[in-house]
Amino acid sequence: MHRLEVVLRHAVGWLLALLWWRPWRNPAPLLKSAKRVVIVRIDNRVGEALLTTPLVQALAATHEVHLVVHPKCVRVLEGLPGLAGLHGFERRSLARTGELERLCDGAVVVNAASWVEYSGTPALLSRRLGRRACVIGPAVGPAKRLMDVAVSPKPGTRNEVEQRLHLLSPLLSEPRGALAFRPPKTSPAVEALLGAHARLVVLNPGGRLDERRAPPEVFAKVAAAVQREGSTALVTWGPGEEDLARQVASESGGLLAPPTTLDELAALMAKARAVVCNNTGPMHLSVAVGAPTIGLFWKMPVDQWGHPRPPHHMLDLTNEPSVEAMVEKVRAALPSLADR
Repeated sequence: MHRLEVVLRHAVGWLLALLWWRPWRNPAPLLKSAKRVVIVRIDNRVGEALLTTPLVQALAATHEVHLVVHPKCVRVLEGLPGLAGLHGFERRSLARTGELERLCDGAVVVNAASWVEYSGTPALLSRRLGRRACVIGPAVGPAKRLMDVAVSPKPGTRNEVEQRLHLLSPLLSEPRGALAFRPPKTSPAVEALLGAHARLVVLNPGGRLDERRAPPEVFAKVAAAVQREGSTALVTWGPGEEDLARQVASESGGLLAPPTTLDELAALMAKARAVVCNNTGPMHLSVAVGAPTIGLFWKMPVDQWGHPRPPHHMLDLTNEPSVEAMVEKVRAALPSLADR
């Protein structure tokens, strides 16, 4: 059934692309003159929202930068340094885009959708918003015909941050940016926790998809090792993950975190000696606030979704023979972070 859905989606996409194709358009003048850039990324996930922030950082010094995102992601990106405007958009609003179209007049619109597979709605939305703009986006499937400038993948890398920055190559000669987050808004509860525990290691064992989480035993054993070495293992959790976090804290002697907002979680991570988490939204948040991050990858490509630069360690645990081997791999990454 999934294969049929993909075929139908591509077929409809090609039909619409041919109907909306405007090969006579000349994007060069706007690429040189436009001072406003509108980035479109309408997934509803925290991690995907954070992965757009390097584009904002790359453009902010030279352009007025706006983001069009899913309404659920507005809370993630509010207050982002360098951002001139943030606009929530739901797919069911595709027919009501007048205000956004006016925003995009004479601008450059960047379709920041997947560079790996065709995503119809963001490509169509970008084309609609950019009727009087220059539209840049990935050269994937039918989207090639919907973009004024279709950008082929950057050779030699699968890394998401590098590929997303590469979308800006028609605008900037060397696009550079890193994940970013606003200064986190703390709370009395978080301040009390930080005041009582000066040597925190944050462990976040949850994740959006159960089958892509490292085994909870790994987190429990790493947390126990952290406790033995004189730090406090703080086990954080998101919606629906409290039982998992409680299990890890109970088995390790670690401290179960209270419920946290996104800002409170960011504040805890920013003050931690290290953060250990699965490849999920909190991993990108940890990197965005500058915490030394150990990302655990389970049946997911680390070269695509990881952040391989120091002080971060991205570990692929998929083919490790045992929980003990996984734990040793994580522990081996901890000493380089221990002096923070």
